[in-house]
Amino acid sequence: MSVPIFLLWLVSIPLIVHAAVSPPPLGFLLSCGASTETAQGSLKYMPDEGFVSVGNKSTVSQSGVLPILSTLRYFPDTSARKYCYTFPVIKGGKFLVRTTYYYGGFDGGKEPPVFDQIVDGTKWSIVNTKEDYANGLSSYYEIIVTAQVKTLSVCLARNEHTGTSSPFISAIELQSLEDSVYNSTDFGKYGLATIARNSFGYDGDTISFPDDQFNRFWQPFTDNNPVVACKSNATPSDFWSIPPSKALSTALTTSRGKTLTIKWPPFALPEGNYYVALYFQDNRSPSPYSWRVFSVTVNGKDFYNDINVTTNGVTVYTAQWLLSGQTEIVLTPKSDSPVGPVINAGEILQIFLSGRRTLTRDVIALEELARRFDNPPSDWYGDPCLPKENSWTGVMCSYQGRYARVISLNLTSVGIMGELSDTLDNLTALKSLFLGGNKLSGSIPQMGSLKALEILHLEGNQLEGPIPESLGQLPQLREVFLQNNELNGTMPSSLANKNGINLQVSPGNTLLQAATHLPEVVER
Repeated sequence: MSVPIFLLWLVSIPLIVHAAVSPPPLGFLLSCGASTETAQGSLKYMPDEGFVSVGNKSTVSQSGVLPILSTLRYFPDTSARKYCYTFPVIKGGKFLVRTTYYYGGFDGGKEPPVFDQIVDGTKWSIVNTKEDYANGLSSYYEIIVTAQVKTLSVCLARNEHTGTSSPFISAIELQSLEDSVYNSTDFGKYGLATIARNSFGYDGDTISFPDDQFNRFWQPFTDNNPVVACKSNATPSDFWSIPPSKALSTALTTSRGKTLTIKWPPFALPEGNYYVALYFQDNRSPSPYSWRVFSVTVNGKDFYNDINVTTNGVTVYTAQWLLSGQTEIVLTPKSDSPVGPVINAGEILQIFLSGRRTLTRDVIALEELARRFDNPPSDWYGDPCLPKENSWTGVMCSYQGRYARVISLNLTSVGIMGELSDTLDNLTALKSLFLGGNKLSGSIPQMGSLKALEILHLEGNQLEGPIPESLGQLPQLREVFLQNNELNGTMPSSLANKNGINLQVSPGNTLLQAATHLPEVVER
């Protein structure tokens, strides 16, 4: 489950801080629907072509919007089960994924549609920007995941609330993170969805790149507590999560001997497990007396006792903490502490269980098949089987084991052209293959590994060459339709003599009859 993360003011809060001679973050910055490179401060956003093959471009007619909000890509194809962006990545790499949305009435409507977003095979969240848009705001969502294979997909999909409008997206950012960042989470099983990341007492614009080398967004947060400025900069590399020093440049505090209470984030949270990190730094000039000792509770439970905060700064975090509703953080000073407690910044990220994925060899087989087709279905990107309701068109899967497996492929009479890939033989859980009534050419590949295959329909295509001998060796095969092709050669005896098979090879092929096994004649 996810909630809308942060709200970006349409004009007054820039998405990217201007400045910097720093190198751009490692990853991809896409301005969706743009035709040329888009400058946003010191960063360059490239057009999204090459990462997505479906959808239409559109522009936002309103003036004064930020450059990357002025274009978008929308997806009007109601037959597709999902619309995917695919990024080449390093397997095992850790990435921050951010999607940005600004409706702008691109379709002539008055409110944006509601739809799902998916990362690889996991439904990430529902995108509902209606309230934000009504208040003149854009919205973004952010997660941290690791790549399980050499590609990472970010997909949108219709749901029961989408209505007659189309899913759309304004920008996608994929940032590579260092191994140390958020390393208390087992990303083989879980992901982190950003709920709040704030700099306390800060009254400037959103802190991001180049101050944050990973282009994370640190939003200002103030309440009724006093604000102090720090007189020494924290060194980001001294913290395993590498927060920008600017995010720790101010703090909320209170007087000596008093407790400091903040209600943050300023909205209720759905019940769930969260990663929580709090950042502290003594704001005074460095000296032997520059320290503060206090304890931290979150919703009345001990979070950390007697933390000693100096001008060097310190982080306190928990990999998993149950939260629900309004969160209250209380800092209680030690009785002999010379000054009151102080807090500079905080992060809350919701922990979500990563969904299963399709077995890699099945994915590779289908992706190669898609490359061989001239016009594969438009939703043949991302995970073929997951989420279950967003599997590829024509693909049916089994979800019994650790990985999803492809058990049926049905693209009957959908007009596909091209050739069949040899990697079909890797779909070892396949029970039925229906590709009849298309314009497939080339030869029938070997299928000797498809021991579970029961039904094979390739009729009504333009296939040529011989029938593979391996078909007759498949133990479960009971129905084979090959008529109305251009096949030639000799009918494999193993197939022709197979007991209980429904074999259709004519009309349309030129095949020599296989030899029939006759009983041996013995002379007396």
